[in-house]
Amino acid sequence: MSDDVLSVIPADPHWQPEHPAAERAVALVTALTGGLGADTDVEIDVDWYDDPTVVDSAQNLERVGCPSCRATIDRAWWEDLVEAHEDGFPTLDVTVPCCGAATTLDRLDYDGPCGFARFEITVWNPETDALSEEQLASVAQALGHPVRQIRAHL
Repeated sequence: MSDDVLSVIPADPHWQPEHPAAERAVALVTALTGGLGADTDVEIDVDWYDDPTVVDSAQNLERVGCPSCRATIDRAWWEDLVEAHEDGFPTLDVTVPCCGAATTLDRLDYDGPCGFARFEITVWNPETDALSEEQLASVAQALGHPVRQIRAHL
């Protein structure tokens, strides 16, 4: 069986909320994605990480590109990097293999959005494809920090 996953993460990969703000944001995301019904398959996970952790779009990731030379970055390089840092990235600094430019992982061009976070609200099989801009703004207000969403298919 496959799963659709919607993750809501802070825009800044190093930022974490205070617990009361996180609880407000989780409650709002739960309500917005259909996770309140007794007969729903929606599940919500909340994760706190010591270091920025990849939040990828899984099968929705079609391409990783270089922000410097615009070349497509070898998928094996990306997958090896993610696998080597399953517990998080102590730094997002990276030298890309295509042109040797120094950049950060959160600046790479992901076709199938990806992100990095130290806090993540994960919605498994939400009843919506994505949150609207207005809904994301409401979650950001509850959390106290701008947010973005990552949609994955596993």
